[in-house]
Amino acid sequence: MEGSTGRVAKKKVAVVGGGLVGALNACFFAKRGFDVEVFETREDIRLAKIVKGRSINLALSHRGRQALKHVGIEEKIVSKGIPMHARMIHSLTGKQSPIPYGKKGQVSLLYILTLLNFFLYNFGAAEAETYPNTKLNFDHKLQDWSVETGLMTFVRSDGSKKQTTADLIVGCDGAFSATRKQFLRQTRFNYSQTYIPHGYMELTMLPINGEFAMRPNYLHIWPRNTFMMIALPNLDKTFTCTLFMPFDEFEKITTGDQVIEFFQKYFPDTIPLIGVDTLKRDYFRLPAQAMVSVKCSPYHIGDKCVLMGDAAHAVVPFYGQGMNAGFEDCNVFDEIMDQFSEDLSAVLPEYSRVRVPDDHAIADLAMYNYVEMRAHVNSRWFLFRKYLDNLLHFLMPKTIIPLYTMVTFTRTRYHEAVAHWHWQNKVIHRGLLLSTTGAVLGGSYLLIKNPPNVNKLIIPAEKVWNRLMALRTS
Repeated sequence: MEGSTGRVAKKKVAVVGGGLVGALNACFFAKRGFDVEVFETREDIRLAKIVKGRSINLALSHRGRQALKHVGIEEKIVSKGIPMHARMIHSLTGKQSPIPYGKKGQVSLLYILTLLNFFLYNFGAAEAETYPNTKLNFDHKLQDWSVETGLMTFVRSDGSKKQTTADLIVGCDGAFSATRKQFLRQTRFNYSQTYIPHGYMELTMLPINGEFAMRPNYLHIWPRNTFMMIALPNLDKTFTCTLFMPFDEFEKITTGDQVIEFFQKYFPDTIPLIGVDTLKRDYFRLPAQAMVSVKCSPYHIGDKCVLMGDAAHAVVPFYGQGMNAGFEDCNVFDEIMDQFSEDLSAVLPEYSRVRVPDDHAIADLAMYNYVEMRAHVNSRWFLFRKYLDNLLHFLMPKTIIPLYTMVTFTRTRYHEAVAHWHWQNKVIHRGLLLSTTGAVLGGSYLLIKNPPNVNKLIIPAEKVWNRLMALRTS
């Protein structure tokens, strides 16, 4: 049997999880002519015109776009996005200050999670289904699978079960992966999950007179040092506002009046935009949700199974790279398939060796970026370093590269970006120290060689008193 690639049909690949990474993976394997089956727990959402659910915004960066481009669906997805040019920082006084992401022309694209799932199901699954050796199975929840035989058992919502085998199982079934449970039974498998002490709560900012209530092409941030709120635009001209805060702070607010008092103290400019009644209603609609970071290694068992996306590396959302890292997993795996001529016994170990340090690095960066977003952006030193880094990048584009640029606008490996970031920070800090020391020594030398007239520097006490009294009465 031949697929539309003209290749002889190959081993059977079972993709467990038909979400963002799973749907994309189906396209990658289908293009190679593999016999692909996708198993998704949820019902077929392609049947709905509009997907109901939470509106979580995701940023599509260069890494994600490269993966989508490889399977021919980049433009279809990008056309549905909202370009984001910069962060917009909101102070307590209501002052707004933009901080560009990178140089001119470098933007991120934002999507609503439920809509992006919808588009990937439509375009990604449709792309995969152009190959006769691809099948989609919805309402199939993985119950267990065998390392020795590749036999998988799925349960449907009506209680019925289905068993099937595959030569390669690709686990793309999220942070609480059922596929990964089998890995926990293996020796020398490292696994950790960390719940951060902060939760999140989503609020809705409705349009005003049919238009966005704020400028839409920005990631709006209200940094308050130990917590923060962000707002991101949706395609229906609403904003999804997300409040990130320690759980114990959420628990202190128990009444509608306390909600308004809290927002008047920390986010006063948002009250007229969200509305008092909406604030009171949305705050108690759902409890604050937890955020988990998952690390594990290796990502494979022999040549039988491999983990990708959140199943391998769930990250907190503060760098906007969770989806992009998952998409890049597909790209990296595909590149290694070329490198080893699709020999799975060589591809899977190499994938783990290459990808684990990068995914661990972006997990750590996501944790760090929360501190930057909620606190560092308030610092004059942070803003100075941003402008200095951008200036040095302009003067030495191949030597000094801002971390955000490396992570978001290139495919520099995550762990290499972190290493380069640390190196250039040392170089810049030493340069600043030497410059400051040189200026102090130079100034001291000039003062010694040309001492000022001290009498001219002394202000008579009477004049000082008069100026103080003038300030007091003004």
